[in-house]
Amino acid sequence: MATNSSKLNIPIFSSLPLIILSVYSSGSPATESREFSVKEATIEDLQLAFKQNQLTSRQLVEMYIREIGRLNPLLRGVIEVNPDAINQADNADQERKAKAPRSQLGLHGIPILVKDNIATKDKMNTTAGSFALLCSVVPRDAFVVTKLLEAGAIILGKASMSEWAHFRTFASPNGWCARTGQGKNPYVLSANPCGSSSGSAISVAANMVAVSLGTETDASILCPSGSNSVVGIKPTVGLISRDGVIPVSPRLDTVGPISGTVADAVYVLDAIIGFDAKEEATREASKYIPPGGYKQFLKPHGLQGKRLGIVRNLGSNFTVSSEVTEAFEHHIRTLRQRGAILLHNFEINNLEAILNSIANGETLAILAAEFKQALNAYLQELVTSPVRSLADVIAFNKKFPELEMLREYGQSIFEMAEATDGIDIDVKAALLNLTKLSRDGFEKLMRGKELDALVTPGYDISHVLAIDGLPGISVPAGYDSKGVPFGIYFGALKGTEPKLIEVAYGFEQATKIRKPPFQA
Repeated sequence: MATNSSKLNIPIFSSLPLIILSVYSSGSPATESREFSVKEATIEDLQLAFKQNQLTSRQLVEMYIREIGRLNPLLRGVIEVNPDAINQADNADQERKAKAPRSQLGLHGIPILVKDNIATKDKMNTTAGSFALLCSVVPRDAFVVTKLLEAGAIILGKASMSEWAHFRTFASPNGWCARTGQGKNPYVLSANPCGSSSGSAISVAANMVAVSLGTETDASILCPSGSNSVVGIKPTVGLISRDGVIPVSPRLDTVGPISGTVADAVYVLDAIIGFDAKEEATREASKYIPPGGYKQFLKPHGLQGKRLGIVRNLGSNFTVSSEVTEAFEHHIRTLRQRGAILLHNFEINNLEAILNSIANGETLAILAAEFKQALNAYLQELVTSPVRSLADVIAFNKKFPELEMLREYGQSIFEMAEATDGIDIDVKAALLNLTKLSRDGFEKLMRGKELDALVTPGYDISHVLAIDGLPGISVPAGYDSKGVPFGIYFGALKGTEPKLIEVAYGFEQATKIRKPPFQA
């Protein structure tokens, strides 16, 4: 890496702890809060500590920075810490002291990490984990960042991610990021952290932050959340603006919260939803937002009367261990005991056709065409950038192969995408086929059986949810004999987040399975 940095003529951060220490030293020395610990602290815990003068936002930011400095060299869940985080914390403390109206908001003074493909117009980079975008300048904060700042939240830093949302090549491991290296599962370092919002999930799981933002095209919130024993909400596509997010597919991409609890995820969800004039998809989806937001659906007895389809079989390529199967059956009994109405052995009759569309490359061909168009538009809007097109990114990787591990992992999807020529007749036909598969399969069954949600032990349900922008929630469900976490997954129809939240929160309150990792 050092060899190429002189040729590249941009600063290469070879040691993340140096970034963290430089940020940390920019403020005054850390102030210990002996009465308070950030370990497993929820947003409600933090707000109560603020109100009782046990904690300031500055102290909280300093605690998280110390935790990042201690754990991140091993776990690599964070790319950068925001040099302005201390100043933002001081402002929050001043607002709270002055009883400013904004200080009453739920996220006021709360630090949040955002995935490195979400633009921040500050001193940090927005790179999708790649050196190709290092030192580029975004035109504005992403819509979701603006919403967080308006809510009084503190942008603590950028979470690492599977580089380019794991869309440069499928050969690279989940959680591998050019700028930080391999992200590690904090429960079992050798276990799969999953992707592409790996850093967002790792950081929350290890208590380096209470809440974070991830993004998902297919499985990128649900999978890392389950794999790292945290909660992840993948909302209905369009419920949250993607403006300022480095894209894969404008048709499927969504931003979503990752946290230690369902309640914390919902608090963040409430802060970032809403219509955005720059994002047409939010116009239609905004009709789903209930008056008063989503926190009203955090009901301890939310499972009562819910009709749930139990999906054990997700196709011939889907397998779960006997330990996961045993735990799932136990959870099914819990769902029933809490008043849910269960439809067992619920099967999606065209599931194999959906999975075949992935296996035979039909879905990838669509995504490749969408990615080229969307990425080129994003890059051309940057104020300054070393790259202005997908072709430029491919050329960058070839010029500096060691930086992007090109020899090990290649860039086959990038090259496939570059060879596309827009949304042609074949792509349009494939899109119609996917829409039909979703409408005539999962969606028809859900409506026909009058189900509120389906329940499954495998994140593979994300493929079914992805093709038509449907929502899902992952909740911690247990740990195998080696200590590796696994989740339980709830999915439903567009706009049905209220029911999903009731189901997920009801399950969480009935089980309370999550525990902090030994590594932290």
